[in-house]
Amino acid sequence: MPKNQPTDPSQGRAKRVEREDTGMVASGTTANERLVLIVEDERDLADLLEYNLQSNGYRTLTARTGADGLSKARTHGPDLVLLDLMLPEVPGTEVAKQIRADKAIGRTPIIMLTAKSDEVDQVVGLAVGADDYVTKPFSMKVLLARIEAVFRRSHQDGHESERVLRLGGVALDLETHEATLEGETIPFTLTEFRLLSALIDADGKVLSRNKLMNHAMGPGVTVTERTIDVHITSIRRKMGRWGQQIKTVRGVGYRAVHELTPA
Repeated sequence: MPKNQPTDPSQGRAKRVEREDTGMVASGTTANERLVLIVEDERDLADLLEYNLQSNGYRTLTARTGADGLSKARTHGPDLVLLDLMLPEVPGTEVAKQIRADKAIGRTPIIMLTAKSDEVDQVVGLAVGADDYVTKPFSMKVLLARIEAVFRRSHQDGHESERVLRLGGVALDLETHEATLEGETIPFTLTEFRLLSALIDADGKVLSRNKLMNHAMGPGVTVTERTIDVHITSIRRKMGRWGQQIKTVRGVGYRAVHELTPA
C-alpha cells in the first residue's frame, strides 16, 4: 500500500463532499434524538445530507436503493424520511406508497428530493403521499428549514386542545393525530390531516388556497394551486362518500359543509 494512501475509505469520500455551513445549531426541542432516514443513491449527496443533519442534532440512517430504504423504514421506524424520486430497484414514488400503506409507519413524514422541477413531477410526489418536496439542486439551509417545519407541524398537532373534529363519518383526533372513517383508520399524511382539520374548524367558511397551505405547511413555503388541488383530491378519495362534503369554491378555494349532498 502506498505510504500516503488513506486506510479508511470514508476519508477519501469525505474529501469529495463539500460541507455546507448552515449556520444552524441543534436544539434539544427540535432535532435532538430524531432519526432521519436518507434514501439517496448519489453517494456524495447522501454524505452531505448525513453530515449536515448530524451537525444539526439529528440521528441519521442511509439507504442507497428504494428496496433498502423501505426495509430500513420498516425496521427502524424513523421520525422522517428524505426520499429521492429517482432510485434504483424501487422508485421513490413506490417507496412512498408502500410506507403510506404500512400501518406501523404510515404516518411518517416524507420529504421528496427530486432532480425534476416540472410541476407534474412535484404533483406526482405529493399524490403518492409526500408531505413536502425539495427540488435539486437545493440549499442545505432551505432543506433544514423544511425539515424543521415538518417537525414543528407534527409537534403542534400533538399539543392541540383535547378535542375531536368530525365531518360526516370522518373523525380527526387532534390529540392522538389519528383519523378514522366510520371507525376504520384513514392513512392521511401530516399535510392532509392539517388541511382537513383547517377546513372542518372553519365551520363552513371558505378558505383560500393560501390560507390552507399556511395552516398546513406554515408561511414561506411556495406551492402552486395545482399542489393544493392534488392534496384535496387525495383527501376526498380517502374520505369515501364523505368526500362530497369538501366543496370547491371556484376561483377562491375550498370549504367543508356538514350536510351530505344527496346522490
